[in-house]
Amino acid sequence: MKIRLDKSQIERFSRQLVLKNIGAKGQKRILSSKVLIVGVGGLGCPAAENLVRAGIGTIGLVDNDVVNLSNIHRQSLFNSKDIKKLKVSVAAQKLKEINPLTKIKTYRSRLNKNNIKNIFKDYEIIIDGSDNFKTKFLINDFCVKMKKKLISGAISKFDGHIFTFDFKNKKTASLKNFYQEKEISDDVLNCEFDGVLGTTATIVGTTQANEALKMIMEIGQNLKNQILIIDLLNLNFKKIKFKKR
Repeated sequence: MKIRLDKSQIERFSRQLVLKNIGAKGQKRILSSKVLIVGVGGLGCPAAENLVRAGIGTIGLVDNDVVNLSNIHRQSLFNSKDIKKLKVSVAAQKLKEINPLTKIKTYRSRLNKNNIKNIFKDYEIIIDGSDNFKTKFLINDFCVKMKKKLISGAISKFDGHIFTFDFKNKKTASLKNFYQEKEISDDVLNCEFDGVLGTTATIVGTTQANEALKMIMEIGQNLKNQILIIDLLNLNFKKIKFKKR
């Protein structure tokens, strides 16, 4: 389907349209793209918000949880009036208010091996904002099998990890090449146990959205076979390479 930018879209996206790496061609790619976000929490909220503001055509949101008071300090789409409401429902409403042009699909369920194929099938890019390694490995394995693009993030304290994978490339390493243990305690990089500063979640989630936009437009460099480690307490950013095994 050929996409044309109307006057309203040109005005809405004018500040990114003028970027020489984007322009009308890049914006049309954004408008026709489909991105799924697993986990509407500290990472999923800023990722979804930034993608919708950029003009993503379709966003899918996967989460079965409700908003709790402890979520609000880091989950940017929620406020005190949203407590006990379904995260996917609240997020969808607020994202529509930001950009009514984006199609929002919600999946009120916990991801598992029985529903993952049906949920993932229509999306080209998966953003993993889940908070446990069982889910992360499930997402990783399915994306490898189905040759999806995956952007995985994790946060704890002042620290964040970000991975970017394009499994259409046979030389691409996977999450299991970095975390080689078959089972990892969810005490590792988990904000429920160790705490987290809200800005850490926002920065990591926003970076995941940025990686997705670059993938969609095929510009810049992604974290191919690298992990980006962010230490915001000491303001250190470093990339570490790892190989497919």
